[in-house]
Amino acid sequence: MAGNPLFGKKIRELREAKLQEDPRRFTLRQFAVAVGISPTFLSKVERGEFDPPAADKIIKIAELLGVNADELLALANKVDPELEKIIKEQPQALPDLLRTVRGMSAEELRKLTERARKEQKD
Repeated sequence: MAGNPLFGKKIRELREAKLQEDPRRFTLRQFAVAVGISPTFLSKVERGEFDPPAADKIIKIAELLGVNADELLALANKVDPELEKIIKEQPQALPDLLRTVRGMSAEELRKLTERARKEQKD
């Protein structure tokens, strides 16, 4: 197992910050149980000794920590499995869209997303 020190450090920092607010739910042991992984595995992930867990576990980690799952997934070099399903629904149009918007600023993408949401509602 190669490990991912940046991911591990981020998870540890986020968990320890929550530990200050809620000492019972965010101990390493309780948090690992809530995520559905072993405390030993979580400890080794946090120390950067083991690779991050599967995408579904990272999504659970994000949910429990109250952070954006996509950001944690990217830090772990993983993609939300739901996105793969979405792309497969329209295998030509969606990859083309992603290639087209690549390089746009976050603000430009936010505006494009807002327009798309408005179109969906209409």
